[in-house]
Amino acid sequence: MTEIRTAGALFLPPEIESAIRSAINPAERILCVSHVSPDGDAIGSLLGMGWILRHLGKKPTLALADKPSADFNFIPGFDQIVAPSAVADSYDLIICLDASSQDRMGNVYRPEVHGQTPLLVIDHHITNTNFGTLNWVEPGCAAVCQMLVYLADAMGAPLNGSLAVALLTGLITDTLGLRTSNTDAHVLQAAMRLTDGGAILHEIVARTILSRSFAGMRLWGLILSEAKLQDRVIWATISRDQRKAAGAQDGEGEGLAGFLVSAKEADIGATFTERVNKAGEAVVECSFRAKPGFDVSQVALSFGGGGHPPAAGCTLTGPLAEVAAQVSAALQEARRSQLAARKEPTMNSVVHG
Repeated sequence: MTEIRTAGALFLPPEIESAIRSAINPAERILCVSHVSPDGDAIGSLLGMGWILRHLGKKPTLALADKPSADFNFIPGFDQIVAPSAVADSYDLIICLDASSQDRMGNVYRPEVHGQTPLLVIDHHITNTNFGTLNWVEPGCAAVCQMLVYLADAMGAPLNGSLAVALLTGLITDTLGLRTSNTDAHVLQAAMRLTDGGAILHEIVARTILSRSFAGMRLWGLILSEAKLQDRVIWATISRDQRKAAGAQDGEGEGLAGFLVSAKEADIGATFTERVNKAGEAVVECSFRAKPGFDVSQVALSFGGGGHPPAAGCTLTGPLAEVAAQVSAALQEARRSQLAARKEPTMNSVVHG
């Protein structure tokens, strides 16, 4: 138990814990929200936060701008996630999870009506803009669901049952089944505690990491036949016509960037997905993955996005082909710059005669 408490203190300093308690304890009406195009950590942390708040006697509203994938409907409380239309104008507190900037909340958060409400941001992206009234940002954690393990401890919420399932789902999906380079001893300790609490690891892996629709497989086939590789950056475009031809819905075929970067000849992988936003504008969702030693977060940040060194993304307006050409060139340049920086001599490496 000593090691577990040490991990919690490392990632949740006493002053942050105290500030979070001061924000949550007096609040009655609490809105919880995560990012657009929600992934497993977004959904898991949203539901997990909901279970923590219910343990404290609260009645939270859990909202997402985009409809969450039915692949996650096994998480208890999934059916309680509401659309933006069900979000009220007035709350005592808003908690934003797994989002690096305000715009990532989509139209759940309306600045004109919610701007005066205290905003607690809980995130692990190194590119977070600290946009909240109170910001708990911990890039040392592999997932926000890992952070909520420590918050649950601090708030006295038992890590079992529905909470354990929600948090282990986010932890497993964000680490690709405990395989990413940031899967350290603290991550494994958190996963062990959640499995001890009743979350079944192999079932979560089977429903998420190892699950793919036939339409998604067909879509991958169409996409991979046109993938490009240059200067150890591999990328592919995903058009609306391709999704239609494969019979794939939005969200099917996710995870391709991570598959692309597994190529032996690549250090960075990217996908560029053509979509139409709620305003009817043509946009391209860009998703980046990097092998250990390379950083794609700064490229994402330069285009108005964010993320982590090994996994990041952004959304740009413009034609699919033009965006893909512009951003893939930026990724190639970033890789060259990072390699050049490694080769620059340091004071310690200079030998004097």
